[in-house]
Amino acid sequence: MNILITGGAGFIGSNLGEFLLKNGDTVICYDNFDPFYPEAIKNRNISAMLKNEKFQLVKGDINDTGLLSGIFTNNKIDLVIHLAAKAGVRPSIMNPMAYQHANIAGTLNLLQVMQEHQVRNLIFGSSSSIYGNNEKIPYSESDNVDYPISPYAATKKSGEFFTYNYHHLYKFNVINLRFFTVYGPRQRPDLAIHKFFKCIYSNTPIDIYGDGTTSRDYTFVDDIVNGIYGAMNYLQTHTGVYETVNLGNSHPVKLVDLVKNIENVTQKKFNFNYLPMQQGDVNMTFADIAKAQRLLNYAPATKLETGLEKFRVWFEQNGK
Repeated sequence: MNILITGGAGFIGSNLGEFLLKNGDTVICYDNFDPFYPEAIKNRNISAMLKNEKFQLVKGDINDTGLLSGIFTNNKIDLVIHLAAKAGVRPSIMNPMAYQHANIAGTLNLLQVMQEHQVRNLIFGSSSSIYGNNEKIPYSESDNVDYPISPYAATKKSGEFFTYNYHHLYKFNVINLRFFTVYGPRQRPDLAIHKFFKCIYSNTPIDIYGDGTTSRDYTFVDDIVNGIYGAMNYLQTHTGVYETVNLGNSHPVKLVDLVKNIENVTQKKFNFNYLPMQQGDVNMTFADIAKAQRLLNYAPATKLETGLEKFRVWFEQNGK
């Protein structure tokens, strides 16, 4: 297959790209190398793929209609995996208009270019943040998600609205994947596990927001990639598809327990700086993955201890 991955030089996108190249697919990576974190990190993410003749890098903004359209004109695209987004819950509160531009306008621009070029197979990278502080657990795709508590979450829900519009109007085949707290090699440096490793190796106190009892459904990136591949297979074997599916681990871990696990795998001890809960943070994420298991043969296999050990090895080679 010829696959366009938007945001393909990022954390999930680069892990996915390598997987697909090994599978024999052709990958076009479209990424704007947003200065949210250093460009060198994304260059390192894709350095090995650049040597593969089936890999193509296009640097550009998701709102650049002309550049984006040229990709579809010059390549036969079978599937788009849309991972490009301005990331981060807390930064979205500080600059919501930038998130609207990248995540809402950018998604709509991509959908329109796809329609104009008659490419109608899409996997959209959504987020567990859509659930807000949902009181019902675990979070199910049928739950009411009308109350996002950050602009980032609101933009992701808006993206789902637009993918449904294009499914309804133009018969797009779509799977929205709601990712739950993804971690592993190449994780963005602003995310908790990566930040915690930097702190423990530099003997810098870590910030603990609240009392440490908040919990997250940490999901290893290889399991996420396998879930995306399952979604690809589903789209290849079904027509008239519009589905929204959770990709999580279905085993929430409290912050205090995450900290203990990191201490165990690093054989080091943290210093702590306790702070109030932050705006936009949710108390828990917990994925109901029954639908993913049923439709995508999704079976997350990586235990937290194993995933953290793999991250430790990567971090000591690349992340310090």
